[in-house]
Amino acid sequence: MDFGDILDRWEKQAPGAAAKDRKEDVPAVSFHPGRRRSVLLRKKPDAVLDLHGLTGGEAWTSLETFFENSRNMEFEKVLVIHGKGNHAHNEGVLKETTRRFIERCSFAGESGYSSARDGGTGATWVLLKNQR
Repeated sequence: MDFGDILDRWEKQAPGAAAKDRKEDVPAVSFHPGRRRSVLLRKKPDAVLDLHGLTGGEAWTSLETFFENSRNMEFEKVLVIHGKGNHAHNEGVLKETTRRFIERCSFAGESGYSSARDGGTGATWVLLKNQR
């Protein structure tokens, strides 16, 4: 049984059981109608933004525009390429800026790092919340 199967089983539980198992401090996220979370997690991104070569401020502005356009286009999943920050003293500036932006964006839902073949910790996917 792979992770997708586990998610499918969890989603098929009785609504009360799923809510009971959820941590209280984790907000419920509403995704596009008819699209289950497991399907969205497996799908390829609808759009990609590459932040390489930008400063933190430029990256923030690009993220604002990209996320707003993605929401207007009713995209479900996006990918932000920020790099791993291997040459930085601390965590990379672009990686940190991306994380902070996602935390503050009202329609950015679940996020995580890409698979190794798609950039690993140098790229972050984001599921966009349904705004309807």
